[in-house]
Amino acid sequence: MEKAKTVTLALTGASGMIYAIRLLELLAAQEMQVYLLYSQVAQIVAQQELDLALPARPQALEAWLGTRFKGTPGRITVFGREEWFAPIASGSAVADAMVVCPCSMGSLAAIAQGMSATLIERAADVTLKERRPLILVPREAPFSAIHLENMLRLSRAGATILPANPGFYHRPQTMSDLVDFVVARILDQLRIPHSLVPPWGRPDPEPPG
Repeated sequence: MEKAKTVTLALTGASGMIYAIRLLELLAAQEMQVYLLYSQVAQIVAQQELDLALPARPQALEAWLGTRFKGTPGRITVFGREEWFAPIASGSAVADAMVVCPCSMGSLAAIAQGMSATLIERAADVTLKERRPLILVPREAPFSAIHLENMLRLSRAGATILPANPGFYHRPQTMSDLVDFVVARILDQLRIPHSLVPPWGRPDPEPPG
């Protein structure tokens, strides 16, 4: 896979919203086109974990993100949960890759069963059927047998299961270091260069190419 240039990012109602916001910041900084989707529960989690009041209307969220991530005009397009005419709802205009971060067990189950009740589920279904990278970032503990069976089903269908489990071999000093470890793994799957965490065996991170 070549470096993704257009990425669909879906925020669902699992803990770990800090990963999503950091990932969104870095994707926008890479001058990429990001299609952003978010569930109602994701709004609740963002408020609970980060004191972020994400606007309910897509247009209002676009404006809010434009203020938060200055210098990224037009790079983030937000779609509503039932905006069926969004390009990502069709295989004829699918993004290069899709990331669901954080991925709730409910969203993971719906995607595993091929449900398309929301645009998030439909976009994931399209990504799988078009054989594009689909990266799911679950945050749950412990996993039940149902959770694991759904992950195995999705892995066999071509999705990448990337749990939000930071490593410690890079000796993190701050919470940001832990967040960046997981975000770095996501960027690696998208083939997007970064300098967040040094590759194994190298003393220092390389600058983006």
